Amino acid sequence: MEKTIYLIRHCQATGQAPDADLTAMGQKQAEELARFLQQRQIIHFVSSPFTRAIQSIEPAADQQDLPIRIDERLAERVLSSEDLPDWMKKLEESFNDDNVKFTGGESGKEAADRAMEALSEMDDMTAAVTHGNLLGLLLKRIDDDYGFLEWQKLTNPDIYKVIIKDGHLFAHRVWK
Repeated sequence: MEKTIYLIRHCQATGQAPDADLTAMGQKQAEELARFLQQRQIIHFVSSPFTRAIQSIEPAADQQDLPIRIDERLAERVLSSEDLPDWMKKLEESFNDDNVKFTGGESGKEAADRAMEALSEMDDMTAAVTHGNLLGLLLKRIDDDYGFLEWQKLTNPDIYKVIIKDGHLFAHRVWK
């Protein structure tokens, strides 16, 4: 059996807080995302519980009159509960060693494990909206060659098509 899942990084947002809204540009991107997904015959929508993720996929779900299922496992990874002035360096360190864990945060392994569990339960032709860090960790789990440098190239939004066939996962970027 083969499944196709579209993993999506949310559109441009006003911030990183769970309740951060999309910007005006992000709202336009969400409309563009809806047009893109309509051409792919999506029949299931799943989102992180964060506002910016839900708002990114709402136009597509509304257009097709389909519900959005919220999955807590798609929430953004917490790198640390403390303010990290050198957070980018810490993030890179966590990409290079997925067992690295900072105060109050999740290791890359922990975050990827929960996201992979969510991915494994998704139905064929699902569009799933998540966040940059978690998406990067998922892509790294799918493809060992994916790393911090590739993560830095993610855009808002961004879309990767994932094919799951005979227990193997293949991902490639399909957003322009």
